[in-house]
Amino acid sequence: MGKMEFNKMQNYDREAEILKVLGHPVRLKIIAGLTSQTCNVKKIWECLGLPQATVSQHLALLKNKGIIEGRREGVEVFYHVVSDQARRIVDALFEPVGCP
Repeated sequence: MGKMEFNKMQNYDREAEILKVLGHPVRLKIIAGLTSQTCNVKKIWECLGLPQATVSQHLALLKNKGIIEGRREGVEVFYHVVSDQARRIVDALFEPVGCP
Protein backbone atom coordinates (compact mmCIF):
# COMPACT_ATOMS: atom_id res chain seq x y z
CA MET A 1 0.00 0.00 0.00
CA GLY A 2 1.19 3.46 -0.82
CA LYS A 3 1.48 6.34 1.56
CA MET A 4 -1.78 8.27 2.00
CA GLU A 5 -1.55 11.94 1.08
CA PHE A 6 -3.89 14.90 1.42
CA ASN A 7 -3.98 18.10 -0.56
CA LYS A 8 -2.89 20.55 2.11
CA MET A 9 -3.56 23.51 -0.15
CA GLN A 10 -7.22 22.62 -0.70
CA ASN A 11 -9.73 24.45 1.47
CA TYR A 12 -12.54 22.04 2.27
CA ASP A 13 -14.67 24.48 4.27
CA ARG A 14 -17.03 25.44 1.43
CA GLU A 15 -17.58 21.83 0.37
CA ALA A 16 -18.22 20.76 3.98
CA GLU A 17 -20.75 23.56 4.38
CA ILE A 18 -22.59 22.50 1.22
CA LEU A 19 -22.69 18.89 2.46
CA LYS A 20 -24.12 20.03 5.81
CA VAL A 21 -26.83 22.07 4.14
CA LEU A 22 -27.72 19.28 1.70
CA GLY A 23 -27.82 16.81 4.59
CA HIS A 24 -31.47 17.66 5.30
CA PRO A 25 -33.96 15.60 3.23
CA VAL A 26 -36.17 18.59 2.36
CA ARG A 27 -33.26 20.70 1.14
CA LEU A 28 -31.88 17.74 -0.80
CA LYS A 29 -35.27 17.30 -2.51
CA ILE A 30 -35.41 21.01 -3.33
CA ILE A 31 -31.97 21.00 -4.92
CA ALA A 32 -32.69 17.76 -6.79
CA GLY A 33 -35.81 19.36 -8.25
CA LEU A 34 -34.13 22.65 -9.06
CA THR A 35 -31.19 21.09 -10.91
CA SER A 36 -33.43 20.39 -13.88
CA GLN A 37 -35.77 23.38 -13.76
CA THR A 38 -36.50 26.80 -12.32
CA CYS A 39 -39.52 26.84 -9.99
CA ASN A 40 -41.50 29.37 -8.03
CA VAL A 41 -42.13 28.94 -4.32
CA LYS A 42 -45.73 27.85 -4.78
CA LYS A 43 -44.78 25.01 -7.13
CA ILE A 44 -42.00 23.88 -4.78
CA TRP A 45 -44.22 23.66 -1.71
CA GLU A 46 -47.03 22.04 -3.67
CA CYS A 47 -44.65 19.39 -5.05
CA LEU A 48 -43.19 18.71 -1.61
CA GLY A 49 -46.56 18.70 0.13
CA LEU A 50 -45.21 20.89 2.92
CA PRO A 51 -46.44 24.17 4.40
CA GLN A 52 -45.22 27.29 2.62
CA ALA A 53 -43.53 28.58 5.78
CA THR A 54 -41.45 25.40 6.09
CA VAL A 55 -40.35 25.52 2.45
CA SER A 56 -39.56 29.24 2.69
CA GLN A 57 -37.25 28.60 5.66
CA HIS A 58 -35.34 25.95 3.71
CA LEU A 59 -35.16 28.17 0.62
CA ALA A 60 -33.83 31.05 2.73
CA LEU A 61 -31.04 28.86 4.13
CA LEU A 62 -30.11 27.56 0.67
CA LYS A 63 -30.08 31.13 -0.64
CA ASN A 64 -28.00 32.43 2.29
CA LYS A 65 -25.42 29.70 1.69
CA GLY A 66 -25.13 30.67 -1.98
CA ILE A 67 -26.54 27.40 -3.30
CA ILE A 68 -29.63 28.88 -4.99
CA GLU A 69 -30.71 32.29 -6.23
CA GLY A 70 -34.12 33.77 -6.73
CA ARG A 71 -35.36 35.88 -9.63
CA ARG A 72 -38.42 38.03 -9.05
CA GLU A 73 -41.08 38.24 -11.73
CA GLY A 74 -43.90 40.44 -10.48
CA VAL A 75 -45.05 38.99 -7.17
CA GLU A 76 -43.46 35.57 -7.78
CA VAL A 77 -39.90 34.48 -7.05
CA PHE A 78 -38.37 31.76 -9.21
CA TYR A 79 -35.43 29.78 -7.80
CA HIS A 80 -32.58 28.00 -9.54
CA VAL A 81 -29.34 26.31 -8.46
CA VAL A 82 -26.20 28.43 -8.81
CA SER A 83 -23.71 26.23 -6.92
CA ASP A 84 -21.88 23.90 -9.29
CA GLN A 85 -20.67 21.87 -6.30
CA ALA A 86 -24.23 21.30 -5.04
CA ARG A 87 -25.38 20.41 -8.55
CA ARG A 88 -22.56 17.85 -8.94
CA ILE A 89 -23.31 16.29 -5.54
CA VAL A 90 -27.00 15.88 -6.32
CA ASP A 91 -26.27 14.60 -9.83
CA ALA A 92 -23.90 11.99 -8.36
CA LEU A 93 -26.46 10.88 -5.76
CA PHE A 94 -29.33 10.61 -8.19
CA GLU A 95 -27.64 9.34 -11.32
CA PRO A 96 -30.06 7.52 -13.55
CA VAL A 97 -29.42 3.81 -13.38
CA GLY A 98 -30.46 3.55 -16.98
CA CYS A 99 -32.89 1.04 -18.34
CA PRO A 100 -32.62 0.64 -22.11
